[in-house]
Amino acid sequence: MDRKIPKHIAIIMDGNGRWAKSKGMARIEGHKRGADTLEFVLRQSVSFGVKHLTVYAFSTENWKRPKAEVTALMNLFSKYLDNKKDELKEQDIRLVVSGTEEGVSKKLLKKIKETENYLSGCSTLTFNIAFNYGGRKEITDGINKLLKEGKTSVTEEEFQNYLYQPDIPDPELVIRTSGEFRISNFLLWEIAYSEFYITNTYWPDFDKNEYEKAIDWFNNRERRFGGVDVK
Repeated sequence: MDRKIPKHIAIIMDGNGRWAKSKGMARIEGHKRGADTLEFVLRQSVSFGVKHLTVYAFSTENWKRPKAEVTALMNLFSKYLDNKKDELKEQDIRLVVSGTEEGVSKKLLKKIKETENYLSGCSTLTFNIAFNYGGRKEITDGINKLLKEGKTSVTEEEFQNYLYQPDIPDPELVIRTSGEFRISNFLLWEIAYSEFYITNTYWPDFDKNEYEKAIDWFNNRERRFGGVDVK
């Protein structure tokens, strides 16, 4: 039987700090190693035939972390945009960034927009980085948009158009690393019927074998969307 590849995979990349601590390193070293893992997973997603990949890079709650760590994460993201945009274009990967602009420097926001524009014509895979993102924030932002337009009632299908990335289909598979069983305010609207795969592996150690395990697990799931098979 051929393996079915989810069109959209979403990943909660968890465990960078604990990975670093387990090796006696500073937390930022875990984030750097996690960035290397992300680069591998992105290439592997293209190889598998995934059409949309969403990763949880920085949440609206992450501002509560130590200032030095937050600054390091912002710098890491900025350098990623500088260093990887040409590689993304070579792989025909479109980049979009989902989240609120609140608290993010104007310099970084400008770089994000420029990179999105640079890669806007790519179509093999859409790489959606959830950065300064919160699921509740996305929903309330959508509600505020429709209220400004004077709407007092919308259907679920209409509300979809008020989300950050209305053209990206809902994830079929959500992967969370490091063994945590939480949604952590991630894609609350979009994951209503996603399948959840939890692995104890820390994100920096997430490799091809782990990725294939997640997809094989997905292939063994029976997706019913609230219905039942009547025989």
